[in-house]
Amino acid sequence: MSKRIAIVGGGAGGLHLGLYLRDHDIDVTIHTDRRPEEYPKLRLLNTVAHHSVTVAREDRLRVNHWPTDRFGYYCHYHYFGGPQPLFFRGDFKSPSRAVDYRIYLPRLMEDFLERGGRIEYGDMKADDVARLAGGADLVVVCTGKGPLGQMFTHDAAHSPFDRPQRLLCVGLYSGIAEEDTRSVTLSVSPGQGELIDIPTYTFGGMAHALLMENVPGGDMEELARLRYDDSPRRFLDTVLAKLEKHHPTVYRRVDRSAFALAAGPNDLLQGGVTPTVRQTRVALADGKFAIALGDVQAVVDPLCGQGANMASYAAFVLGEEIVRQSVFDERFCESVDQRRRDRVLCASRWTNLFLTPPSPELMQVIGTMSQDRAMCDEFTDNFNRPEVQWNRLASPQRMLAWLAERQAARSTVAA
Repeated sequence: MSKRIAIVGGGAGGLHLGLYLRDHDIDVTIHTDRRPEEYPKLRLLNTVAHHSVTVAREDRLRVNHWPTDRFGYYCHYHYFGGPQPLFFRGDFKSPSRAVDYRIYLPRLMEDFLERGGRIEYGDMKADDVARLAGGADLVVVCTGKGPLGQMFTHDAAHSPFDRPQRLLCVGLYSGIAEEDTRSVTLSVSPGQGELIDIPTYTFGGMAHALLMENVPGGDMEELARLRYDDSPRRFLDTVLAKLEKHHPTVYRRVDRSAFALAAGPNDLLQGGVTPTVRQTRVALADGKFAIALGDVQAVVDPLCGQGANMASYAAFVLGEEIVRQSVFDERFCESVDQRRRDRVLCASRWTNLFLTPPSPELMQVIGTMSQDRAMCDEFTDNFNRPEVQWNRLASPQRMLAWLAERQAARSTVAA
């Protein structure tokens, strides 16, 4: 039986799914509003780190055009400000990597087309999903723009926020040196927000993505509203002043004379994200279904870098089930959800936890990690597997159990 799949959205989730299905000779069409040649002219789309589990999936798809031995980073440096600041390191077992999506997505679109996939270009509305179902066995919706996302019911039980918890200022910058090892820095200014410094490959080579996660009403908030175009010098000077005050381990690597947006105003993105989980299927006519993927299923704040990795994982689960099964009814959608739901929900819950003030137990975990490299290595590598991370952090009892486990391990070594 031949299978025909329609994918709405050309992001990482949609492309990974499309490439997976083409590798299994399944008829698949991606519907998107952007042509490959349009991407270099766009404003920065996001700042995305692909962890090693996602890089491994790219290897399987033969689309790892940016090998980690050249473009990757190897560890996280953690900075927690306060009267007694903490600065410590955790290593990955295998490196992660960040590539500007204005380069990444069109390259994968070319791969998809070369392998016999089809792409149709144009704006998509919710009504178009029913039309697509007439020529497909299953419609996969993986862009949450406007009415497309609203097709899927809001899951209030797993969506605790009704507004952004951070106001974002994201840019690609030149003039920032690396730590001794190429790495991401996760810097926390208590009560003010976070900064994630990500070495990222972009059009001019390697640059640093500064993802500033600013608490509403805090000292950093103005960065989410300050207009670069009104006064580039004022904007850059304000960023430098905030880095010096709130994120000193990143600031000390800045060459003020060379600090600039890597390629101008299009390398800046400002706004906010409301974390949202949605129900994952919509019944269409003639017994057919639309199933959610990626940001349609779960929108996470970028703080923990889980969005694209979660979408890629869910795309592979969905792809495997499309290959394995032949009937794409409600039971099919249920079986997909049973396999992918835990990782998706755990990524959402973990990220949401880090958007709220830390509990005493979480502060104990952070303090202990600053002195226990093996514990911090585990925490860092768990960015690959959010369900494992959530097993450690889901409750005060779990955090205390982890602390006790590490205490026992240190005692054994000392003996």
